[in-house]
Amino acid sequence: MPTSDPADRTMWTSLLHAGLAGSFMRFPHVPARADELRAAGARAAVYGIPFDSTNISRTGTNYGPRGMRDVSVQLLTYNAMYDFDVADALSPVDCGDCDVIPGDPARTFERAQADIEQILAAGALPVTLGGEHSITIPAVRAVRSVHENPGLILVDAHLDTAPDVGGELLSHCCPITRAVDAGFDPAKMVLVGISGWMNPRTELEFCREHGITVIWLEEIWERGTAWAVERANEIARNGTDGVYLSFDIDSLDAAHAPGTCCPTPGGLTSREALELVRGVCADGLLGVDVVEVAPSLDATPKTALIGGRIALEAMAFHAGAGR
Repeated sequence: MPTSDPADRTMWTSLLHAGLAGSFMRFPHVPARADELRAAGARAAVYGIPFDSTNISRTGTNYGPRGMRDVSVQLLTYNAMYDFDVADALSPVDCGDCDVIPGDPARTFERAQADIEQILAAGALPVTLGGEHSITIPAVRAVRSVHENPGLILVDAHLDTAPDVGGELLSHCCPITRAVDAGFDPAKMVLVGISGWMNPRTELEFCREHGITVIWLEEIWERGTAWAVERANEIARNGTDGVYLSFDIDSLDAAHAPGTCCPTPGGLTSREALELVRGVCADGLLGVDVVEVAPSLDATPKTALIGGRIALEAMAFHAGAGR
């Protein structure tokens, strides 16, 4: 006779898509309030910002958090090779989504920053799901409000160092610029996997003027992901309180991640992306986001799947998987 309480909670008991849906990997829902997160023992909290109002290209990333949650049932919290369970290590929860104000990045980001500050106040790792890349802005502002000297690693095809776009300071082209404005030291920022064909002179000049390190895609082809990880950690962790990781799904080759606003021909492979994430997260994180997943622009679930996997890998290696 089947038991209603299996000894192995990581074992399948029915269809993957059976039962209630909505949270990332079926993590329990806990509001983004520090007292409730502490009471739940949460050491990681997923938080969605389904915002997509400053995009200069194809839209659809406002479906990103939902898309990644929907396909996350394909993943287990348990990694059999490492005999490691993220649920045991972090007691992760899902805080739901920011209450977005359509077309208003300033007020939306005020709300998002306040929620992420609550997650940080509870001692939990904020795992933010976008949304376009502008959602990194409230996340780094929240991290900077808590940490005096954070480092930052960006994995992206784009530099994202635009001063503004048509006068809009909170554009998805500006998250690194706004992180500098928030107090991140440019000398402790590393931009990884950048494509030479997809960045204007102005953004490269900003990096050069401020001393931001750029690791080009071609350098990863030549030297490999292990070199890129070592270089990024050497810079971003040198004397800092830790690292914030922002991962833009358009850093991947369009063959691996077509569901994004600016697909990248010749970008990273999925395996290279996972190697980078594991390497830069292995010494712990201050926070992480996964952005620019646009499920409606992909005829398959593969972009959302790799986005969800990156979020899971970041949590796992932050918590000690592979050590």
